[in-house]
Amino acid sequence: MIGKLFEVPRRLLAGSATLLVLAAVIMLTAMADSTMQPLPATAPDDRFSAERALVHLKKFAAEPRPIGSPASDRARDYLAGQLRAAGLEVEIQRSVGARSAAGLATFGQVDNIVARLRGTDSTGTVLIAAHYDSAAMGPGASDDGAAVAAVLETVRALRGGPGPRNDIVLLMSDGEEDGVLGAEAFVREHPLGKAGGVLLNWEARGVSGPSLMFETSADNARLVETFTGAVPAPRGHSAMVELYRLLPNNTDFTPLTKAGFTGMNFAYIQRSSLYHTAGDSIANLNRGSLQHHGSNMLALTHALGGADLRTLASDHDVTYFRALGTMITYPGRLVWPLAALAAVAVAGLALLARVKRLLSIPRLLAATASAVVPLALAAVLAQVLWSLLVSWRPAYDLMGGLLHRPQPFQAAIVVLCALTLLGWYLVLRRRLGPAALTVAALTWFAGLGLLCAQVAPGASFLFALPALMGALGWLAAVLLRTPAWARTVAAMLGPVTAAMLLPSLAGNVFDGMGLALGGAGALVLALFGLIVAPIAELFLPDLATRPKRATVLAVPLTAVVLTAGLVAVGLVADSFDADRPRRTHLAYVMDSVTRTAHWVSADADPAPWTKRYVSGHDTSTLPPGYARGTLRTGQAPAIAADGPRAEVLAHSGDTLKLRVTAAKGTRSVTLRLDQPMTHATASAGRFGSASVPVTGTRVGTWPSEIRFRGIPARGVQITVRVPEKDRIRLTVIAETDGLTTVPGFVPRPADLVAATREDGDLTAVTRTYTLDP
Repeated sequence: MIGKLFEVPRRLLAGSATLLVLAAVIMLTAMADSTMQPLPATAPDDRFSAERALVHLKKFAAEPRPIGSPASDRARDYLAGQLRAAGLEVEIQRSVGARSAAGLATFGQVDNIVARLRGTDSTGTVLIAAHYDSAAMGPGASDDGAAVAAVLETVRALRGGPGPRNDIVLLMSDGEEDGVLGAEAFVREHPLGKAGGVLLNWEARGVSGPSLMFETSADNARLVETFTGAVPAPRGHSAMVELYRLLPNNTDFTPLTKAGFTGMNFAYIQRSSLYHTAGDSIANLNRGSLQHHGSNMLALTHALGGADLRTLASDHDVTYFRALGTMITYPGRLVWPLAALAAVAVAGLALLARVKRLLSIPRLLAATASAVVPLALAAVLAQVLWSLLVSWRPAYDLMGGLLHRPQPFQAAIVVLCALTLLGWYLVLRRRLGPAALTVAALTWFAGLGLLCAQVAPGASFLFALPALMGALGWLAAVLLRTPAWARTVAAMLGPVTAAMLLPSLAGNVFDGMGLALGGAGALVLALFGLIVAPIAELFLPDLATRPKRATVLAVPLTAVVLTAGLVAVGLVADSFDADRPRRTHLAYVMDSVTRTAHWVSADADPAPWTKRYVSGHDTSTLPPGYARGTLRTGQAPAIAADGPRAEVLAHSGDTLKLRVTAAKGTRSVTLRLDQPMTHATASAGRFGSASVPVTGTRVGTWPSEIRFRGIPARGVQITVRVPEKDRIRLTVIAETDGLTTVPGFVPRPADLVAATREDGDLTAVTRTYTLDP
């Protein structure tokens, strides 16, 4: 029982037309998911203008502004002044924010900007949130300066019209980059943070691309309805929501929604190689991305500002996605019926094919089971490709897979996916039959649709809809007595539906995760290839004709040559220069007691500039507890700097209380202990205090670490609980941004930027203590 579901005359012509249709659908989908055209400063007053927002951005986002830095203070004062000038009630919430991770407690002195525009007849609060701090390595024009500038331009547009019905609260948070510290302090201490409301949070993980609504709070039905109805160019889909909920990443959205806010989270994610680097600059910011961010912000603020917020409550999520530029939504209660209907339709197709003796159940089961091979192999090959790229160009490792020009390498992954799927199909078509392989592909989609309906309902559409449309199309092609071209069109319903959904998802995965996790994007592409693979039948000889050996070998050889060629092109095209700089990690560390100093780098293959500072791997002379992971070191001159101080205020049982101070100009201190801790508290005088429980231990260094960002001049009081030990070793590290105070330091050349590792580009002065109870 081996056969085709139906015969097609002029197969080569039909196959070529089919591939052209699929390519056109993929291209139209990409074009429909583009960003917006930026509006000039002469745009009408009631419209959002990216050019007007840029005026603000240039005032505060031309330099790095990490928490506790003078640049952060200047940005805070400018932003608060602009909000006051617009007539809003403005306050600076000064507090201590806190966050914990495995073996780590992070604290920071935060200055949140909280502004309020009171509504005329408020039914609740609309909270617009963005963070004004940046990573220490770059000016953060996109992350998150663009959103902050968009808030100011949105306020201008709002103030020019009738006042909103509801209260509009603006949160420009501090310390997001160090662990959402400002947002945590806002919900823990500020009355408006405890009151709840509807949240609109704005972020960026690149410098370009459309503004995607990628995350929502639970039970989002009315929120999504507002989003799709209000914004001029809605982008994003519910599968992103499900995917992000599975990831460990977080933004200010996380603590805010945990505190009771309902809402939506937005970001653009393209050109992510510049994320958290000096390249996140105003020059590199895509004006269309800023326009898209702001247009959506203004539209949603108008819509939610005038709505009865009490009616936004819902008891379910919705599925939402775009198909050729049209936003489609349906309620969560339809997820299971659609998934079940797809499974029934695929089962019906299998039964029909069995009755017509086009397949047997054993062959169908074998085909379905065998499909796991190309899917897994595609993911593995993508990861192997990344490993090879890192071995050929070790500098890629510091980029985390977020390359400047990844397109040739992504194309190579497409070729590898095509090879695995085509190889699977060619090897088994004469053994199991085209009908069995076609139904097997739809069986996988139907099964994944059911699985997602259970564990990730918002992503079920990615598989259930192609399975449903594919099964119905093939049923029509087999049953209807229509011209062959019409049956071919019907059989294309499944692949076309998949083409509208999966390639764009793969693009988002590559943009967000990079090639270091290229297997994830490859798996999405392989799934798309699975449902498209039967189209190969239109180019192949009859089943009775045994293909020539040369023809069989031509497929893998062509794929290997194409892959090698694309990789070679990628390595040439993605070379480093001033516009696409290489990353490098370098820090200066000095023991303030012995006055011994070293350069330290975590680079596996240092650039020539970095090699002038580090030459070996000897970490034995570094201060105790400083080293984390594998490091390169080199001798460095001592500087005239006082070390940090840790005064023991109390030490009894499992509780150690310290007063930690550092020299003027120090922005942060880090404490490392040689014993695990279970709890940490930081108190910064009038800024208050915060406490966090701590579980687990740090990897590659001493087991416990406490960070305080933005340390006050008078120091901080740290209380830590450590299981009772006879002796505790403690190293205190005072950190100052930059390396220019070190004698003989030569600045980086234009083709190098600081890596994103948090202990890089710092002058660190340490002092170690041995504490007895």
